[in-house]
Amino acid sequence: MNYHQIVKDIKSGKFASIYFLMGEEAYFIDQLTHLIEKTALPEDQQSFNQTILYGRDTNVNSIIGEAKRYPMMADRVVVIVKEAQSVKRIDELESYVQNPLESTVLVLAYKYKTLDKRKKFTKLLSNFHVLFESKKLYDNQVPDWIDGHLKQRGYGSTIKARMLLTESLGTDLSRIDSELKKLELVVPKGGTIDEVVVEDNIGISKDFNVFELTKALGKKDFLKAMTIQKYFEANSKDHPLVMTIGVLYNFFSKVMILHQAKDKSPNALASLLKVNPYFVNDYVLAARNYDLKKLARIITYMLECDTKSKGIGSSTASDSDLLKELLYKIVYA
Repeated sequence: MNYHQIVKDIKSGKFASIYFLMGEEAYFIDQLTHLIEKTALPEDQQSFNQTILYGRDTNVNSIIGEAKRYPMMADRVVVIVKEAQSVKRIDELESYVQNPLESTVLVLAYKYKTLDKRKKFTKLLSNFHVLFESKKLYDNQVPDWIDGHLKQRGYGSTIKARMLLTESLGTDLSRIDSELKKLELVVPKGGTIDEVVVEDNIGISKDFNVFELTKALGKKDFLKAMTIQKYFEANSKDHPLVMTIGVLYNFFSKVMILHQAKDKSPNALASLLKVNPYFVNDYVLAARNYDLKKLARIITYMLECDTKSKGIGSSTASDSDLLKELLYKIVYA
């Protein structure tokens, strides 16, 4: 089942006997676990009928024992196992999975890992219960997730604001959600979260960030690139060199892919590069300014810069000097 269908069922009062929530993205697992914890039982019934266990402190026998309890003056018993990935030999729950107590809702939050899908235990969960795999979003999926997330909560957002948040916070949905909640405190319901709001309240500069740096390099605007570098130098904790190199590598790798694309229509390129169509022109412009031979050299320069930044070789240059050298080589070498 997908995330939204599970949420819909829970909110409508349709609870499964067993929820096995697994996968690399902890955010969706935490959200579903919290929703069940708060809604499966009225608050006044939770003290007798709801049990929270932690994987490192429990075992299969204890989980089964709690799951086989009958409710006291309530419709159901709820057993939630947080950090279930720490439960040893968890597949020994197979006997309970085959014959669960209908009056129990058992939730297993199995984060950062997945079960072996070839095993009988996994197939039983998939065929007869709710088995949900929470997958990490790709970088290009995060802006759309932010957009939908904010719309559900009654807010609009600009593309640049979403890109700034993605660039600064990466794919960490829990952190992004936390920052969005801060923004919702300063923007009236129904309002739009734009890049100015992001800059003023989260400390991400709308003019001096890696996104603007790639844009400047794509245009071969060396002066703008060096202005951004100066800002990075003054705010080095927020702009570590290794992260900057990673974003630049991603950008120029996509420019290489664009050069070899047969269909260069905006929609086809957006799909191929896995970027928002709004930003396709930045890659097209960069492709005009850098041919494949130059791009190959740029990739080499970035790898050399990354190696030096990690102290490999005889380089004693600071991260700031290494970035200056890299920017010069990208535009002029």
